[in-house]
Amino acid sequence: MEIKGIIVSGTHEGSYFMSLDVYQGEFLEKLGFKPFPGTLNLEISTEDVKSILDLSDKMGIIKGSGKFGDVKFLPAQLNGEINGAVLFPVKTEHSDEILEFVAEENLREAHHLKDGDPATLKID
Repeated sequence: MEIKGIIVSGTHEGSYFMSLDVYQGEFLEKLGFKPFPGTLNLEISTEDVKSILDLSDKMGIIKGSGKFGDVKFLPAQLNGEINGAVLFPVKTEHSDEILEFVAEENLREAHHLKDGDPATLKID
């Protein structure tokens, strides 16, 4: 499945949550890499949201602890070249039209991405 979106700014809380010990070990174990502490947010269409929800039975899960909720995920590739995962935090302030993508590097810096840039996610 290929999803097209536009890069948008988030709540700037991704870096905090991505760096918590409760998630770090599981990210490495289940994603196969240690994500950069932050997420790249993509705004997608309502139609694509429905398509992604159809994949809920294929999502992996990273268990939270205490007040920190679980995070579902799907491995994905950004712009045909950057391997990572789309995260679906059970507790989130984002609407369903905002996807959070993680990778090993700071994507905005390494790939000169900015708000308003188009992006494509490939989800198997």
